[in-house]
Amino acid sequence: MRTRMKTYNHRGNREVTAVCAYEIRKCILRCAIALAVSVALTACATTTNRPPPAPVVQIPGRARPKPQYGVASWYGPGFNGHRTSTGEIYNENDLTAASMVYPLGSRVMVTNLDTDRSVQVVINDHGPLKKGRKIDLSHKAAQMIGMLEEGTAHVRIELVSAPANSRAVGTQPRFFVQVGSFNSSDRAHQLRDQLRRYYDDVRIEAVGIGSNRYYRVRMGPFETRAAAEARANQAAKIGYPLIVSD
Repeated sequence: MRTRMKTYNHRGNREVTAVCAYEIRKCILRCAIALAVSVALTACATTTNRPPPAPVVQIPGRARPKPQYGVASWYGPGFNGHRTSTGEIYNENDLTAASMVYPLGSRVMVTNLDTDRSVQVVINDHGPLKKGRKIDLSHKAAQMIGMLEEGTAHVRIELVSAPANSRAVGTQPRFFVQVGSFNSSDRAHQLRDQLRRYYDDVRIEAVGIGSNRYYRVRMGPFETRAAAEARANQAAKIGYPLIVSD
């Protein structure tokens, strides 16, 4: 009897173990499915529509303004990781530049007249800080045209593309406060009418990007960024995210 009992218990333990393993696998599978559904729902819930970027217009060769000539410098140490005038985070390893000559979002070709090496960069910041200079290049851009050691170089700057409806090259920047961007004209007009209770310089700018059309509600223009930021602070009470741009 003792031997049979032991045999019976041994088999019973194996059966119980098999059942437990099966139940554990079912539980793990249910948890995995629940987690996948939770992640999917969270992703859907947190996805928001960001304001579309300004459309870029390629400038035909004959229509391009005359090249600009002047001194270029470069910046990186002390600025890396800081926010630029476009709201982007400055990365010294990106091909970007700062300039007051070209509107933000422009793409320009910069040629070092001493080395005859060129690099194409996007203007995403205002600068340079020192007078008498045309453009401040990122560390990477300066490296590509061979001006890191010298620190400055005489360059030729040619416009490749620019945002639609941007200011003319060489003119002073004009700043705007963007309050909203919608794919519905009715919503844009509703917001404009609300803002016009307080300000008389509110306008709607229609922008086509591919097959889509967006309606931007903006205030301005302002002569200085400080004036635009002051307006943005005043209008923040309305509850819309505000963007200062040129």
